[in-house]
Amino acid sequence: MISTELVDISRLQFAVTALYHFLFVPLTIGLAVMLVAMELTYVTTGRPIYKDMVKFWGKLFGINFALGVTTGITMEFQFGTNWAYYSHYVGDIFGAPLAIEGLMAFFLESTFIGLFFFGWDKLSRWKHFMVTVFMALGSNLSALWILIANGWMQNPIGTEFSFITMRMEMTDFWSIVFNPVAQAKFVHTVSAGYVTAALFVLGISSYYLLKGRDLDFARRSFRIAAGFGFASALSVIVLGDESGYSVGEAQHTKLAAMEAMWHTEPAPAPFVVFALPNEKTRTNDYELKIPYVLGLIGTRSVSQTIPGIAEIKEKNRARIVNGVIAVKALEQLRKDKTSTAALATFNAHKDDLGFGLLLKKYTEDVAAATPGMIQQAVDSTIPKIAPMFWSFRIMVALGFLFLALFSFALLYSIKGNFIEKRWLLRWALWFIPMPWVAAELGWIVAEYGRQPWTIYGVLPTHLSVSSLTPGNVYASLAGFVAFYTALLIVEMYLMVKYARIGPSSLGTGKYHGEDQLGGGAIPADAPADKV
Repeated sequence: MISTELVDISRLQFAVTALYHFLFVPLTIGLAVMLVAMELTYVTTGRPIYKDMVKFWGKLFGINFALGVTTGITMEFQFGTNWAYYSHYVGDIFGAPLAIEGLMAFFLESTFIGLFFFGWDKLSRWKHFMVTVFMALGSNLSALWILIANGWMQNPIGTEFSFITMRMEMTDFWSIVFNPVAQAKFVHTVSAGYVTAALFVLGISSYYLLKGRDLDFARRSFRIAAGFGFASALSVIVLGDESGYSVGEAQHTKLAAMEAMWHTEPAPAPFVVFALPNEKTRTNDYELKIPYVLGLIGTRSVSQTIPGIAEIKEKNRARIVNGVIAVKALEQLRKDKTSTAALATFNAHKDDLGFGLLLKKYTEDVAAATPGMIQQAVDSTIPKIAPMFWSFRIMVALGFLFLALFSFALLYSIKGNFIEKRWLLRWALWFIPMPWVAAELGWIVAEYGRQPWTIYGVLPTHLSVSSLTPGNVYASLAGFVAFYTALLIVEMYLMVKYARIGPSSLGTGKYHGEDQLGGGAIPADAPADKV
């Protein structure tokens, strides 16, 4: 049997590399689209300031893009190095969207990013604008195909297991592409990227306004970010509701865990705003609930119930027992593929094969599993409640704070007095890191909430790892952490350096603070029409 230590350290390594990688992804996705909006303004108005905006924010985009590519490539190699059986078991399915992402999206984005930076003096306005459009399209298509692959891991449709090849095989490519979980994850994830970029631009623009420099540039950037961010924050919340519905349809376990729903509630179920989940007593202490909300989000009805953890465990127990029969029949088929009796038994129970494989963590012979082993397997089907519960709630709370921030920014942008609202500028500046916090928490909910599966209900995590020694994985983990930390330091240094220099780094010198107010911060009582 695979050692628990090897599984845990392999999971930790992939989690660390994925979380590092996603520090760069949201800004790339969102800022590319914002550059399209800025350049469209330039080509339609012909005003040089908007060209300078595209160049300046594009410089920060380029720094982020380069480091994001570096971390992403190594993460994909881990499927072969650390998760070899996973790659063998589902490679024909999982590999297809990743290959399409590389051929269609990554190469598209990489090609046009070169033209974006070096084509200003070679291309007309509209041709360069189309370069920016294709660059943004490539970054978003990359997200689409990667999330199609991830969505299939969450909701494995359009496939079936073949006892002949002992692998999962694709039966319907378009079902995988239009998987409702994948589509909901895509729109929710890219909207979060748009929020990240909008707050990045809003916060840095606020820094310039607070310092009384680059005012004309900062004022226009602030307005664009306020409008774009408001629409994006609203989309994140609305599409988050859709994502919650897709989880409710496909992954009852994850929904019950992140809501700390220990037992099935009468329909429509309430939403727990605050509680202290107690896994020993299997109850929540100090609950604060909003009636009906969870039922409406999770089922889109007032009559359909959402199963609780206790009921899900009992259902999983039955599936594990059926899965034992499927595993035994599969072992017979491996010895004799012509056995019609074994094939009939396997076909009758193959939907629960993955649940039977959960017992492989405790015994090589699942038929000899004791009641205690079965109970261990049942308990393992539910992730720890507290990390799920709090990660989800902090993410949601941040989402509403983003909406509030952008609502104020847009309101005062329309009124034209946002420069006077120093509390708003400080809020935007200090809130720049928060979209990354929300995004990382979202991935914790999505990926930790899928455990104990790599492919939900199909392939347990403990069977997916490569035959490595824990020492090898510890060594590579230490190397990744050191390398990625160095990259992150480089990223932060370059971002802070060029953000502080501001548009002056373009060499135009037209938007430096001294040109407007002689330097210094904006007076608290300065009228908006004087700056």
